[in-house]
Amino acid sequence: MPNESRGLAEARREEIIAACEKLYKTVSFKNITLKDIGKATTFTRTSIYNYFQTKEEIFLALLQKEYEMWIGRLRQIREGNEQMEPLEFADALAHSLEERETLLKIMSMNHYDMEENSRMERLIDFKVVYGRSLTEVKSCLDKFFVKMTLQDKQDFIYSFFPFMFGIYPYTVVTEKQKQAMERANVNYVYMSVYEIVYAEVKKLLRA
Repeated sequence: MPNESRGLAEARREEIIAACEKLYKTVSFKNITLKDIGKATTFTRTSIYNYFQTKEEIFLALLQKEYEMWIGRLRQIREGNEQMEPLEFADALAHSLEERETLLKIMSMNHYDMEENSRMERLIDFKVVYGRSLTEVKSCLDKFFVKMTLQDKQDFIYSFFPFMFGIYPYTVVTEKQKQAMERANVNYVYMSVYEIVYAEVKKLLRA
């Protein structure tokens, strides 16, 4: 494929992802359709199928993009600091996720269905980027916490990454959910993304 054609294909792919991201700010995943996404682009809806076969593939690509942006932020933290104390790293990591609401929101969805309804090549592309995020977090631990053992670092990663899936539903609560909590007499403490991540990282590093 000529370079110009590859460039056009990539531009259209990015336009589809951007249209999906914009819709997702106000419409739930289950209510977004390929038709809706198509209407938000500059080309015909049927053209979407040249790039994505399902809605889930588009969301997987958006999630991949969000991971890539988070990886870039983690790299800035690692390269921009010669050393960091545990509380400083907890602060930086918490801020890095505070900036990525869309990442956390998609992570709170059913990954099984999203990945199952995506082609293998799309899933592999995503997994490569996901793997890079694991590596970048470990690289931060390698640089800033030299006394941590390999097992310590693995324990951190395999505690922190599953924890990330629950950040959004614990920090973004609808008015309906608040009313239900009150009527159920549930004493729930509402925390921000920064607060809940900072507390978790501080706890993991102390352990």
